[in-house]
Amino acid sequence: MIIHLFKSKSGFIYNSLALLYIVLAYVLGFAGLFSEHWGLQLLSTLILAHSLIISSYMLHECAHNTVMKLNEHNARLGRLLMWVNGSCYGQYEDIRYKHFRHHVENGDLCWFEYRPWLQKHPYVLKAVLLLEYLYIPAHEVLMHAVLVFGSFVIPQRKSQRLHNLTVIAVRGTLYALLLWFYPVVALLYAVAYMLMMVVLRFMDNLQHDYGGTHTLFDKTPLQQKGDKVYEQTHTFSNPLSTQYVWLNLLVLNFGFHNAHHAKPITPWFELPALHHQLFGENTQSIIPFMAQWQCYSRYRVKRVMQDEDIDAASFLNDAKKGQTAGINAVSFLTAF
Repeated sequence: MIIHLFKSKSGFIYNSLALLYIVLAYVLGFAGLFSEHWGLQLLSTLILAHSLIISSYMLHECAHNTVMKLNEHNARLGRLLMWVNGSCYGQYEDIRYKHFRHHVENGDLCWFEYRPWLQKHPYVLKAVLLLEYLYIPAHEVLMHAVLVFGSFVIPQRKSQRLHNLTVIAVRGTLYALLLWFYPVVALLYAVAYMLMMVVLRFMDNLQHDYGGTHTLFDKTPLQQKGDKVYEQTHTFSNPLSTQYVWLNLLVLNFGFHNAHHAKPITPWFELPALHHQLFGENTQSIIPFMAQWQCYSRYRVKRVMQDEDIDAASFLNDAKKGQTAGINAVSFLTAF
């Protein structure tokens, strides 16, 4: 029986519901985009966007092997979810490699030094800053554009070009047909995808003050590797609500980030309980939602090019006041 493929009986229930929701929300949301009623189109765009969001967080669960008993089954499910959320231009193993180094070495390791690149392309930079001012996630769009052509941009991934071209051909053809025959639907799909980017970036923004380290393909471990005290000191929780805990299901409890880093093999549905077990009523590491929004909104333009030399001593206090920019471009979907 399929239940035996999951890590636990409770995992079978919760993860099956999440996966069923992804499928139903995607199908209903996408179908609703074809409606001639603008209200239904708007609602369908939001539903589709949420399907993409949940598929991304379920991909994160697969990367941590918290869904299925066997790693290979987590990998198969993860690869399917990558086709839903559009990260399939790269490889599942790349996502796991970057994300596990993030956990083990306590840093945000990356390859693409986007600030120097943007400085060399001033017109692109001006366009990105203008669009970010208008709350359009242009910086994240840029990162996903690199993802689409990753094997042609990243020298270490030349061997993935056949896979990369295949995905470009399949998804590119489907989107081109949609754009030709149903341009409004194509536009609304793009809006849904950008809403997913916004939510993922919003959640990532304040969870660490590590700063970026451009050593993804360098085998030398970071100095703070395995330092659990350092990890918890530089990790922060940003739940959507501590009063109405069920609201955090909208992002599969991803905001309970200190608990996630304390025990990364804990499945998403157990994170609130683990957080309470570890921290009780202590809210020291929790950033209130309104402060999260203030940080995200106030510094949406500055954050693109700000120096990542973050003052760890003041980061949390400033974040609680809505007075720190946080970080961009650390999504686990863009593994470079």
